[in-house]
Amino acid sequence: MSNHDLLPPDQRLDIDLVRSLLTTQEFGRELHYLVQTSSTMDDARRLAEAGAPHGAVVVADEQTAGRGTKGRIWVSPPGQSIHTTLIVRPSIEELKRLSIISPVATTDAVRETSPLQPTIKWPNDIQMEHRKMGGILIEADWSEGQPSYALIGIGLNVNFDPAPWATQIDRPATSLMIELGERQQREPVFAALLNAFEQRYRQAGAAELHETWISRLNTLNRDVTVTLAGGEAIDGRAVGVDDAGALIVETGDGEQRTFIAGEVTLRETADRG
Repeated sequence: MSNHDLLPPDQRLDIDLVRSLLTTQEFGRELHYLVQTSSTMDDARRLAEAGAPHGAVVVADEQTAGRGTKGRIWVSPPGQSIHTTLIVRPSIEELKRLSIISPVATTDAVRETSPLQPTIKWPNDIQMEHRKMGGILIEADWSEGQPSYALIGIGLNVNFDPAPWATQIDRPATSLMIELGERQQREPVFAALLNAFEQRYRQAGAAELHETWISRLNTLNRDVTVTLAGGEAIDGRAVGVDDAGALIVETGDGEQRTFIAGEVTLRETADRG
């Protein structure tokens, strides 16, 4: 059985249609499509190690071992969502901005192809009314003090119904289909994602990118608990973010502490009255 026999044709991503919708010069011009794979992150890493260019993309209809941040399972049933990894070869400054570029581009794609206005839960969740619609995983490989490449894994729920997977999902989830009340075509959303990513990547050092990101964050001015990798929990209020994308939390004694993406987990508590 070939990879393409794993999913009926009408449920597969139409890659020709995706290519016809691209306006990019780099992202998606080398596009690797799989009906099923264990993880697009693993596939992209192999390609990057073999010399794949900046802007190469892997996309799959199904992942059998998809993962999110901190090793969490990313549920990826066949033909329902966008499961993709982008390969970038960034400078150090561009690498620092990927945690801003990626969620802004993902929300751009949804906003451009639907009436929805998703927001960003710091650092890497795409949400509608605090229900998770998508997530982002960023990994980088270094050589002699410089980034060799970075991988941006993006999962976006398009026609995903979380109900059958409730025991595997630890937070409320949603999808474009649920929010809009009907199934959506995945190809325009995926093409819009690649188009937006290239545009936002070119804005890496621009104030416009940072301002857009801040305007879409739903974590600011909320009471939060930040849990460090060692288990220490810090309660406070998310009062801002810095230029590198780190979260600034003011604790009860008035001290301001800064946390970088990937260092903490964050759970929001009720708004102050």
